[in-house]
Amino acid sequence: MNTIQIRADLHVHTTYSNDSLITPKDLIYYAKKNGLNAVAVTDHDYLDGAIKIAKETPDFLVIPGMEISSIDGHIVALNINEPIPRGLTAKETVERIHTAGGIAIACHPYVYFKGSLQNAVCKEFDAIEVINARAVPFKKSIKKAQEAAKKFCLSQVAGTDAHYGPQIGYGYTTIDAKEPTVEAVAQAILQGYCQPHGQQVPVILNIQQQTQRLQRMVNKTASKLKNQL
Repeated sequence: MNTIQIRADLHVHTTYSNDSLITPKDLIYYAKKNGLNAVAVTDHDYLDGAIKIAKETPDFLVIPGMEISSIDGHIVALNINEPIPRGLTAKETVERIHTAGGIAIACHPYVYFKGSLQNAVCKEFDAIEVINARAVPFKKSIKKAQEAAKKFCLSQVAGTDAHYGPQIGYGYTTIDAKEPTVEAVAQAILQGYCQPHGQQVPVILNIQQQTQRLQRMVNKTASKLKNQL
């Protein structure tokens, strides 16, 4: 079977997530700069931004998705055209994703401070995010995710969980797809034609992210005070 190798960061947040600094322009710039030919937009409990970016970027493969806050932990849905509500159980969330025609990924299931699924990971998922480039603890979370992937026979993927442009691509998945389309990528992941890669995001980039986020908050506060005068 002839395939095309897609190199995609499957977990990126844009400014449609309140905690991200990545504009749509930054998204494509850093994805290309860091050697990717696809990227998944997975904003927190919000889909419209990802769909909008995908439509406005015909020359680069943008995979629409969202990171859903289930009551058991966070779940990434890819290749969906309708939003999945937050606050459901993990199994209910996965069912909704499948009904919407998407694939369900257990993202950062064994890390600290990220709404990890832990024991809620189950065979109903389609894939597990084995490498999350911003995970703490990094190596231990990878090992536990690999063990869960083998236990439940899940495809293994990777993403950065980027909230700052230069972080994009530190976690990525190579996918052998029939063609460079969202549907073909999703199908290849389902069939296990994918491989996770990555390294931990350097501490300096996380510091830069926090510094710029703080500066943004200061600027917003100053602007509000100015308007009130």
